[in-house]
Amino acid sequence: MPLTRRSLIAASASLVLAPLALRAQGYPDPGEVLNDPDAPVLGNPQGDVTIVEYFDYQCPYCKRGHPALTEEVAQDGNIRLILKDWPIFGTASVHATRLVLGAQKQGAYAAGLEALMATEGRLSEAQVDRLLTGAGVDLAAAGAAYEAESARWDALLQRNDAQASAFGFMGTPAYIIGMTMFPGAIDRDTLREAIRAARGA
Repeated sequence: MPLTRRSLIAASASLVLAPLALRAQGYPDPGEVLNDPDAPVLGNPQGDVTIVEYFDYQCPYCKRGHPALTEEVAQDGNIRLILKDWPIFGTASVHATRLVLGAQKQGAYAAGLEALMATEGRLSEAQVDRLLTGAGVDLAAAGAAYEAESARWDALLQRNDAQASAFGFMGTPAYIIGMTMFPGAIDRDTLREAIRAARGA
């Protein structure tokens, strides 16, 4: 059966057999998508199901679906959630991404993420700063931490963008759950069914 974008992640188990063939067809390397050492991971790092989300802090659909996603991850206890920053909504998105990634050095990544995802719609850079400060993020330290490792973080964002483009995603949010791709917002029932399907695969 020919490889399709929907079946790509199913091929990750046999990645050692033909990673170059996957790349030759224009698909991201499944190992790089699922195991990027720089991508933030929430939930259970050893979980038996992996969910990958490509998101933007200004995307209203990302924000709308975020509570259901994080609640499901917390309640399940055996899901590995990989967060792929894809700041496509402009300079405020890039600003937010850099500060939240930099906040990892303070142990404040999750707090910064939650503060921004709890908002609605577009954000200005000033709003981002105010929200992150309210969440306990030291903005100066976060900015300095990002700049100190800018080559690492910039490369991560470039990889995220290249992967999303190769998958054919047209915007955020976009999810990979187990072996199934969801190029758009999903509801709680769809999320749960996709997790069940991934476990049954």
